[in-house]
Amino acid sequence: MRRVRDRVEASPGLRLRRWTPGDAEAVLAAFAEPVMSRQAAEPVVTLPAARRWLAARTEQWDAGSGYAFAVVDAADVVLGHVAVGAVERRHGTGWVSYWTTAAARGRGVASGGCRAVAAWAFEDAGLFRLELGHRVDNPASCGVARAAGFAVEGLQRRRLAYDGVRYDVELHARLATDSVPPAARTAGQPKRAGRAGRADS
Repeated sequence: MRRVRDRVEASPGLRLRRWTPGDAEAVLAAFAEPVMSRQAAEPVVTLPAARRWLAARTEQWDAGSGYAFAVVDAADVVLGHVAVGAVERRHGTGWVSYWTTAAARGRGVASGGCRAVAAWAFEDAGLFRLELGHRVDNPASCGVARAAGFAVEGLQRRRLAYDGVRYDVELHARLATDSVPPAARTAGQPKRAGRAGRADS
């Protein structure tokens, strides 16, 4: 199996590292927001559930089918999550997802993490094409995708269903041959508040 780094420097004060069992409380806190329920296969409302979420990330990493990173600051405080999942080796593709904690939003954490994980996926995992999608009613997530160099490729009509409502999803992709997007700003630098940025998977 291809050897890959499990720590990546994203920018000054921002880095990616593999999730560890010791992150269970941070995961539980992140999933305390009601909208975060869409980011997990099962509700993460207890420490055992948070540990199962982390164990699933470890299993995917060990199998080479998905690579999840905690996005942390210089003090190793968890600010969010970025991952390359649904890895398909024959065609060199993967699906990018991300979320940030409530306290970290508006600081460039998601876009910085996505830029870093994309570079890692091309360089370390040997992938060629990365995809991500977001609901069309989530402009913040669209901004993250664009800032990370993911071009819009089309619309998936009524792709997702939440609480009996179906949503269109905008599909983005980035290729290993695309230009590297410039960093908009150093993570941690504040900007005007907006909706929470997250990619729907």
